[in-house]
Amino acid sequence: MKSLKPRWLPKHFCLLLFVFTAATALPQLPESVALLIDAAIERTSHEVVYDPAYRQLDYPGGDIPDSLGVCTDLIIRCYRVIGIDLQQEIHQDMSNSFQDYPVDWGLSRPDRNIDHRRVPNLQTYLRRQGAELPVSDNQSDYLPGDLVTWLLHGFQPHIGIVVDSLDHNGSGPLIAHNIGRGPELEAMLFDFPVTGHYRFFR
Repeated sequence: MKSLKPRWLPKHFCLLLFVFTAATALPQLPESVALLIDAAIERTSHEVVYDPAYRQLDYPGGDIPDSLGVCTDLIIRCYRVIGIDLQQEIHQDMSNSFQDYPVDWGLSRPDRNIDHRRVPNLQTYLRRQGAELPVSDNQSDYLPGDLVTWLLHGFQPHIGIVVDSLDHNGSGPLIAHNIGRGPELEAMLFDFPVTGHYRFFR
């Protein structure tokens, strides 16, 4: 993983460091993972108001306005860049195996407008796809492109994507996520209890 350059390094050394790390890290990633990471980092350039409101969506490929979103919307938008529509895939899987998904919302059937925007449903789908990995307290186990879920404040599920940059100390991966301030890159891997670890690409 490449490191974000410290402010105190000489200009030319920083340039060499960036070229070296980019050259050694990115080619090792499968193309779909590199594109997913690029999409996650690009999302952090968007101004997004945190808005979990229910909305009627087109199907497939439906989305709320780009200026709005929650943590799951960042994930959905990134995966569409690599040709995976989680709205459609989760809806189809829930239609076939609704009983295997959480019943936290009291629904009696799938709802393609909201199901994919709920972290527990994403976790269930990823697990059913064989994408689940062990939860670890070793940050080196979390590779670029991995999805991580957390439980915030003991009750709120959250999800983000590991990117291929380290924090300013070079000691941990940055996470692309939207925790309420809009999409951002943050070194927060172990700030909250980790509830899931997934690696999902084709």
